[in-house]
Amino acid sequence: MTSQPRSRLGRQTASYFGDHMAYTLATKIRYRAQILSNKKEQINKLLKGIETGDPASVSVVNEAKYIQHNPQTHEGSEGLAELFERLSQTSPRVNIVRVFEDGDYVFAHTEYDFTTRNIGFEIFRFENGQAVEHWDNIQNREELNNSGHSMVDGVTEATDLEDTESNRKLIESFIEEILIQGDLDKLNDYISQDHYTEHNPYLGDDLTQLKSVLSNAKSGRSASVEYKKCHQLLAEGNFVLSVCDGYANQIYSSFFDLYRIKDRKIVEHWDTTEAIPPRSEWKNNNGKF
Repeated sequence: MTSQPRSRLGRQTASYFGDHMAYTLATKIRYRAQILSNKKEQINKLLKGIETGDPASVSVVNEAKYIQHNPQTHEGSEGLAELFERLSQTSPRVNIVRVFEDGDYVFAHTEYDFTTRNIGFEIFRFENGQAVEHWDNIQNREELNNSGHSMVDGVTEATDLEDTESNRKLIESFIEEILIQGDLDKLNDYISQDHYTEHNPYLGDDLTQLKSVLSNAKSGRSASVEYKKCHQLLAEGNFVLSVCDGYANQIYSSFFDLYRIKDRKIVEHWDTTEAIPPRSEWKNNNGKF
């Protein structure tokens, strides 16, 4: 008679603790999922910290694991904090035009107004909810190109998420065949001439200008662009960002190119080009790529 209540009590206790543990585990999973899904928001706050110089804005960065690929920035979150504090003295303005997510990576297209106006691409790799690696590419902002487009205007939101991988493959093929191998006869296979919008400040929507600068690399002319290697391809839906190296006007440079794709054709393009400084001027040892 006395064992029955204890048995029920044991079952009730086990049920309580089992339910509590399940609830705690579910809460932790939801919290972790929320952190991971907020990577874009975290990067927005980080980049906006440039305006204020607030060192707390870099808390998203994991100092112990952080790998900095900007050769002009010291490694570690202290390096970023010092950079933000210095930049904040110039009353900067930061406009995050586009931001995308590809697995553990977030990549953003940005406008910076410091003492000079710049356009940039920023890439962050996340691990356990914090940024642990960073790449960027910055170029002075120029006036509208001869087709009337700025370096940042145009479509901003990703669509066609189900086509992410096929679009990544398309750009991989475009870079290899057109930009690296220089098979310009296939250019129209990749770019929709009738619906193409070019944001490079020195080019226009007419593909003859692009063909000219790519052709100049073969002849050794100074006004040329020559791609050598693709280091990264990041994608979300109809947007793909490539990270390459090569030569711009015979100067060793990094090329960050953002493509928008529609119906298996490139319909819009933005980019930044930055000269890679000599090793003797680097402030970290990680390399540009």
